[in-house]
Amino acid sequence: MVDTMTPAPITATVDPREVGVDPDRLARIDAVTHDYVDSGKFPCVQFVLARRGEVVHHDLYGHADVEDGRPIRDDSIYRIYSMTKPITSVALMMLYEEGKVLLENPVSRFIPAFGGLRVFESGNEVNPVTREADREMTVHDVLRHTSGLTYGFQHQHAVDAIYRKHNLGDFKPNKLSLGEQMDLLGTLPLQFSPGDGWCYSMSTDVCGAIVEAVSGQPLDEFFQDRIFEPLGMTDTAFWVDGEDRRDRFTSNYVFFGGNTAKMDSWDKSGYLKPPPMLSGGGGLVSTMADYHRFTQMLINGGELDGARLLGPRTIDFMTSNHLPEGKTLNEMGQVGFAEVAMEGLGFGLGFSVNESPAQNGGIGSVGDYGWGGAASTVFSIDPAEELVFIMMTQLLPSSTYPIRRQLKAAVYQALID
Repeated sequence: MVDTMTPAPITATVDPREVGVDPDRLARIDAVTHDYVDSGKFPCVQFVLARRGEVVHHDLYGHADVEDGRPIRDDSIYRIYSMTKPITSVALMMLYEEGKVLLENPVSRFIPAFGGLRVFESGNEVNPVTREADREMTVHDVLRHTSGLTYGFQHQHAVDAIYRKHNLGDFKPNKLSLGEQMDLLGTLPLQFSPGDGWCYSMSTDVCGAIVEAVSGQPLDEFFQDRIFEPLGMTDTAFWVDGEDRRDRFTSNYVFFGGNTAKMDSWDKSGYLKPPPMLSGGGGLVSTMADYHRFTQMLINGGELDGARLLGPRTIDFMTSNHLPEGKTLNEMGQVGFAEVAMEGLGFGLGFSVNESPAQNGGIGSVGDYGWGGAASTVFSIDPAEELVFIMMTQLLPSSTYPIRRQLKAAVYQALID
């Protein structure tokens, strides 16, 4: 078990050549990321590459706050948004391993408000015409985003507008608790009957509510007791507490109307106090060191430094494609979502899964998996190559630049065996 009081800074642990990485070619990764900072696209970049369990490259560049000139630090704290989702999915699957929840269980078993769900059929956000859902929403559906739920920020469908009307699934502050939001969500129409499509959504917030219902613990306590403390993730939480952590917090920026501007300052952020809602879909802040430990647990098959969260077969199960009939995301009819390029990708239980690098049009391996966050953060795990990389920055929205595609190309070109 690690010392949870003093997390070690990330440093290279091996000569890159010893794990099949060309040290000269690693410079191409920095060339890509540094250009994003030098050109004013990103405020900062922190990047880590690990192979065969060893850190081979770690880079820091830019500012935690551009206007204040505060440099980025090894232990800077970032809003990881949807990189919260894999953590919540791991939490729910821990309860699955204990026999306390099954994938076929209806969500209404744990959240009564999800009984009697209806589906949007016609009309608009003011006067929707709905019908009864073809079947109940299951735990499987909310883990793989086939629930029929959506996000208010997506602006793709009338149901998105209904969410915005109720201030759900958007970036605006909401005073409702997780339970209150679930009660409200259960009264709103679905985009489609569960299992009939794929839509990136508040599904993982539902997963968090199920964790609370099954475990009898608030989500933050479950995370702390069952995931963060065992893994030594000392700075990952739903809010930034204490003066030391506040001083390490980053500012968040947004690209809008052709310009980049600060949208949430490190010293005035809403993250400096406990949130009303514990969002399993996007509420956590974290550091590179903490998230690196989480990804090493995943690539190790559920264990790190003697702390086992999941069995290796459960990790394999979670990172296989769970979409109906083995379809890809595009075959499931997703539209407009740009977190990652969707061609050739399936979706598991909390992760995108690469079914065909050729169809995806980007280098990688069959079975590599990962996800990103709304502020352009990203992680990728390739079991075949024993490879993990993580990038942290703070720019909304994540679709502004193709950095994730560029990073994959820059990482894989450095592999020489």
